[in-house]
Amino acid sequence: MRELSIVLRQIAVERKNVWYSVLFGYIGGVTAAGLFAASGYLISKAALIPPVYTLTLLIAFIKVFGLVKAGSKYGERMVSHRATFNILAGIRVRFFEKLEPLAPGIFQKFRSGDLLARITGDVESLQNFFLRVYYPPLVLILVFISAMLFTTFYSFWFPLIFAAGLLLTGLIIPALFALRRQKIEEKVRESRAILSTDTAEVLYGFRDLKIYQQLDEKGASLRTSSAAYIANQEKSSSQSMFNQSVNQAAGLLISWVVLAAGVYLVQQDQLDGVFLAMLVMLSLNIFENAAPMAVLPPHLEDSRKASSRLNEVTDMVPATASEPYETLTDEAPSISFQSVSYTHEGEERPAVDQTSFEVKAGSKTAIVGASGSGKSTIFQLLLGVLRTNDGDIAIQDRSIRHIKSEDIWEKANVVMQENHFFYGTIRDNLQIAREGLTDEEMQWVLEKVQLSRFTLDDAVLEKGENLSGGERQRLAIARALLRKRSLWLLDEPLSSIDNVTSADIMRYLEERTEDATVCLISHQLNGLEKMDQIIVMDGGQIAEKGSYEELMTAKGMFYEMKKIEQEILV
Repeated sequence: MRELSIVLRQIAVERKNVWYSVLFGYIGGVTAAGLFAASGYLISKAALIPPVYTLTLLIAFIKVFGLVKAGSKYGERMVSHRATFNILAGIRVRFFEKLEPLAPGIFQKFRSGDLLARITGDVESLQNFFLRVYYPPLVLILVFISAMLFTTFYSFWFPLIFAAGLLLTGLIIPALFALRRQKIEEKVRESRAILSTDTAEVLYGFRDLKIYQQLDEKGASLRTSSAAYIANQEKSSSQSMFNQSVNQAAGLLISWVVLAAGVYLVQQDQLDGVFLAMLVMLSLNIFENAAPMAVLPPHLEDSRKASSRLNEVTDMVPATASEPYETLTDEAPSISFQSVSYTHEGEERPAVDQTSFEVKAGSKTAIVGASGSGKSTIFQLLLGVLRTNDGDIAIQDRSIRHIKSEDIWEKANVVMQENHFFYGTIRDNLQIAREGLTDEEMQWVLEKVQLSRFTLDDAVLEKGENLSGGERQRLAIARALLRKRSLWLLDEPLSSIDNVTSADIMRYLEERTEDATVCLISHQLNGLEKMDQIIVMDGGQIAEKGSYEELMTAKGMFYEMKKIEQEILV
């Protein structure tokens, strides 16, 4: 049951509502059985023409049973559904609490559509665990025990028949059908995950699919995924209805056995015939309530699988710092890589292999190289998004192993290769830089990155879709400028900006970062003449390093890269 720990933990939190659900459910079940039994007894008694006051008293009891049943059923539904909603809310909160430290590295293991399927479909599946698996069997067993104790006063055969019926409808039949449904439910979960993933890919890649005229093909694949999901759902629903029908038939069979046993006992003068209808009506009601037990095993298996899929995420260990924690100051930091190695999950070749270099406080370092050379991995290691497999990184002479990623982010101006922009306005997307920004500050920084044609109230669509690549990069630089930190971490910040604009922004950045520590990741070699240090990466290792003049004089890898770049530009 370890897989269900995520939901059992939340049920424990809601134990007060759980006990109320059981209590109201038991009262509702007992009064419903009493209502049926009293109705049967009333019919039999009325046939014997008893005094009017006897019938009146029986009718009064039936009305009381009816009122109590309605009230308890309402209470059970209200409390059980309140508990369910609270349980689901708790599961979602816990899932996001576990998910947040894993981002953005988690996308290396899970696709976004799959994560969406887990947080929506799998969490929703867990509502059936409490409503269909956890407390209903408790209520059913308590009601059965009460009915068995009641029928003991008439004959010991009736409790035995009821016990056999409970075993048949509550355990044997559900267990037999559970094996058949297991594969069907697994297909439902798999097809739901595939549909979510395909839908996300079509939405995110719609423009590229249109450009390459592949939308029809991808749309056909999406329709196939949808049809498979619907077909599997239909199979699951049909199987569930069949299971319930068989269970109801078994319940009716038990009622026939109760009737047959009652007739035999009446013939043997071991039972007063006036109680026969009461016992039959009681059994009909009791075994009608046992019918939902047919769907308990599939709901249990569905909940177990859903919990397992959620646990795959929540059991992941985030790349976090270890105690004792150390904090960074606001001063420009020094950075030291000491034989650092990192290998991405699922890969054999290290992205960074035994890399060592120093960045002095207040200096400017550029890390260049071809795509796949390890530049972006170094960037993520610096941010604390990834943690080293071997070696260590020191910031301000403090090991990054003991520095929380949030502390690094709080002390750094970060511009990434791909920056996210939220649906809203230019103002909304700049205000996330820091609190207390004035419109004058934001308008001023837009001018510095040559976005003065925009107003703060101009709309920004989701992911900045209405902005060009260069405009998105300049808006990201504007956000970084508003933070006013002494550590700058820049990953290809000007790759989509034209050379003239790029040179102007670079000159301004040089002024703003005069006393700051700067690490620039770039595949472009223009504008690196003023860098204090240039590190050339190749295959995850440092091929060479030095100042611009030193590298050009050495005529090594950097010289060849610069020569090729000049030939292309010419």
